[in-house]
Amino acid sequence: MVATVAVVVADRSAAKSWYTEKLGMHLLADDDHWLVVGRKGEGGQLHLCQRSEAGEGVEMEPGPSGVLLLLSGDFRRACAALKDGGVEFTQGPEKAPWGWCATVRDPDGNEHFLMPAA
Repeated sequence: MVATVAVVVADRSAAKSWYTEKLGMHLLADDDHWLVVGRKGEGGQLHLCQRSEAGEGVEMEPGPSGVLLLLSGDFRRACAALKDGGVEFTQGPEKAPWGWCATVRDPDGNEHFLMPAA
């Protein structure tokens, strides 16, 4: 089982604001280095790992993260609300043969996929 996925960020405090205020995730842990966002009781957590504290060999990796975030409710409406709230979309929302998807970019260039929760 995967508990968290690390997302390398330049500034943990700025990233916390973006992921919670712009993207609407919950702050699950904020204990010095260990800052985790996600959805309470739903699993799938992101550890926002500040580059300057990550140690040797850990670099910023802007671009597709491979992280898939699920949005509840009407997908297009949820995407529109995120966009209206200042979230940058690099794709979509678009309907593919297998379903709806979109891609957003955080302030550090990490791109995350969005799909409907159900």
